[in-house]
Amino acid sequence: MVEHFHHQSHNFVKFLVLCLLFLAAVSVEARVRHHKWEVKYEYKSPDCFKKLSISINGKTPGPTIVAQQGDTIIVEVKNSLMTENLAIHWHGIRQIGTPWADGTEGITQCPVVPGDTFVYKFVVDRPGTYLYHAHYGMQRQAGLQGMIKVLVPNGIVEPFSYDHDRNILLTDWYHKSTYEQAAGLASLPFVWVGEPQSILIHGKGRFNCSAPSTDATLCNATLPQCTPFTLTVVPGNTYRLRIGSLTALAALSFEIEGHNMTVVEADGHYVEPFVVQNLFIYSGETYSVLIKADQDPTRNYWASTKVVSRNSATPNGLGIFNYYPNHPRRRPPTIPPVGPRWDEVAPRVAQSVAIKSHKNFIHTPPQTSDRVIVMLNTQNRVNGFMRWSVNNVSFNMPHTPYLIALKHNLLHTFEQTPPPDNYDHENYDIFNVAKNVNATTSNSIYRLKFNTTVDIILQNANTLNPNNSETHPWHLHGHDFWVLGYGNGKFNQSIDPKNYNLVNPIMKNTIPVHPYGWTALRFRADNPGVWAFHCHIESHFFMGMGVVFEEGIEKVGKLPTSIMGCGESKRFHRP
Repeated sequence: MVEHFHHQSHNFVKFLVLCLLFLAAVSVEARVRHHKWEVKYEYKSPDCFKKLSISINGKTPGPTIVAQQGDTIIVEVKNSLMTENLAIHWHGIRQIGTPWADGTEGITQCPVVPGDTFVYKFVVDRPGTYLYHAHYGMQRQAGLQGMIKVLVPNGIVEPFSYDHDRNILLTDWYHKSTYEQAAGLASLPFVWVGEPQSILIHGKGRFNCSAPSTDATLCNATLPQCTPFTLTVVPGNTYRLRIGSLTALAALSFEIEGHNMTVVEADGHYVEPFVVQNLFIYSGETYSVLIKADQDPTRNYWASTKVVSRNSATPNGLGIFNYYPNHPRRRPPTIPPVGPRWDEVAPRVAQSVAIKSHKNFIHTPPQTSDRVIVMLNTQNRVNGFMRWSVNNVSFNMPHTPYLIALKHNLLHTFEQTPPPDNYDHENYDIFNVAKNVNATTSNSIYRLKFNTTVDIILQNANTLNPNNSETHPWHLHGHDFWVLGYGNGKFNQSIDPKNYNLVNPIMKNTIPVHPYGWTALRFRADNPGVWAFHCHIESHFFMGMGVVFEEGIEKVGKLPTSIMGCGESKRFHRP
């Protein structure tokens, strides 16, 4: 009996010690990181051309949020835009248990009205490289964006090593205001936004001020604001470059002259390393690449980013990869790299296919799915207006955010007929302009059964212009998905799933659909909430290219009143 008791108490002491050790480890790791942001319009000249930009605490791109896995982030956002609402989305953060903090106006919250302060609070539960940006109107392309860097906990070793860690955010830049652009997209006749004027490397670019019809009072090439982006490196050292894209339109290729890059992370997941000379990156994606400063150290090298997948006249964005101790502004002695041809699809598809999970970090996907939704991406007309659609339905946002409407049973605030799970693939010719280009609009949503496995097949097609199919980067909120495969032409439901990669597929939150091709992805509907899934091209989402998923709404906790105050949620809001 004594023996037994002694044994039990010994186990109990061991258990206590383990508990204390665990608590100590947790208290060391999980911190609360507090940020106070003021968002307002300021005149900026990131590419030497002066225009109103949205800044955070005076900066665009905004400050990088740096945290460790498991930390709680609190961002107090004051909307000082005077005449515009606001919402900020934390791109790639899954918001487990905090669906109201996703920052998607009309879906998870009411917008933050001018003069108000809204507090976002969420946990960053996975290491990796993420983004944040506006999710109201088309404000993202006015400069409201930045990066989130989540580090591994102390004592955890990543599957690669480097000496220094740097961020690079790539964006495209327009000189017209987002108001003018949105008005043109929603007008008859339709006015397209056109190609961007510049590509910015971490907020810096260079527009040719002597270009014809440029207003000389607005463009000044001598401004310090538009000196090229420089990355200073020490010869012999290895750098982890965390590269993110938040372009409004452009797909990009990024390269550093004369240097190879090894891809090691994509959207927060470790990649089985592979080497590229240039990295293709689509809006909403992040990558980590390793680059070694192993070239001739007596000179500097070009960093160059180029528009691909569109025949664009936008000049390449240029920066300087500066070998210390050369002067950071010393021009490289060479002509900048031209970059790949804009219309070569094969190398872009090849890179997409090459991205696999790192062999020691494979999350095996469920081997079968419970539901398959095929989404045909098309350009259409609705009452003469130009729109983008999924299965001939163009998405409109309701006045009452879905999260509030579903939680408080206000089902009359949006249409209840679910959107279609498929399209007429027997008769639809994806290679030609549709025989009937008319579509309908709706604000209905997909209701997913909680904890089920869902397959999405994104199917690309021809636009309203003959022989033209665009690249669409699709982003899923609240989840990572497994990338099961890519294909050319029309997806075949009886043959193509046999070739899915169910062994080591990469997990991502943003994925391209290549011209005239399809992309297959799989995810678990296991995060209670309401989540957007949409094309990350700003004008395409504005024109209806998106859907919304609901899952496990009954498991969502009590909604904070701070997200209320618009549509039918006015009566729940006690300011």
